[in-house]
Amino acid sequence: MMSLGALLLAFLAYQLVVTNVWTARSQQAAETELAERFQAAAARVEVAETIPLLPESPAQDDPTLPQNPTLPQNPTATSSTQPVEAVRYVEPTPEEGAAFGRMEIPVIELDWVIFEGVDRATLKKGPGHMPWTPLPGQPGNAVISGHRTTYGAPFFKLDEVSIGDEIIVETALGRHVYEVREILIVKPTDVWVTDPKRGAWLTLTTCTPRYSAKDRLIIQAELVDGPNLLYAEAAKDLGAAGAS
Repeated sequence: MMSLGALLLAFLAYQLVVTNVWTARSQQAAETELAERFQAAAARVEVAETIPLLPESPAQDDPTLPQNPTLPQNPTATSSTQPVEAVRYVEPTPEEGAAFGRMEIPVIELDWVIFEGVDRATLKKGPGHMPWTPLPGQPGNAVISGHRTTYGAPFFKLDEVSIGDEIIVETALGRHVYEVREILIVKPTDVWVTDPKRGAWLTLTTCTPRYSAKDRLIIQAELVDGPNLLYAEAAKDLGAAGAS
């Protein structure tokens, strides 16, 4: 008969090994699903709204603003190549549990397919997006959660991320590049970290320390490149993209 200690060790081995194998298979299957999503959803990208840009707008005068060739050209752009309005592009909302994007954090060699939803079944497959927050690349505060030590441990090395590091999310809309602005450790009850924010933000959440659910490690990053960057900056100036 196995001792209690042996049973606990066996359970830990299951959590750290078997669940990782299960998640790896889920990620492989999600690659095909994601390719199909990109192909179908890219054709359904739409213009949701626009914000007129004033001549003195800093965003309008910035010659380094990125251009996404896969998106429709702004019909109101002038011959000087500077747009007179900021456009917000949207993609179809993914179904619960569906793969809809890929997230990379080069500094910790993270490269994972991400899913819609944060229920238990979805997070077993990989990082999940909180459905009540905007999708990555949209104005506001997009929130993604992931396991730290089980089910592939996608956020195992998240504590090694530093201020200024890049987080890249690719969706059917395009490539969205974020730069880390703040790193926090909060209590599980501190749900304010998911509140709306002005501009366009990405918030990552996971348990901390490793092998414990005592606290939450929070990484907050701001959009610095992507199809909706011009709109997010204009909306931030107008106070139109969420709470303070």
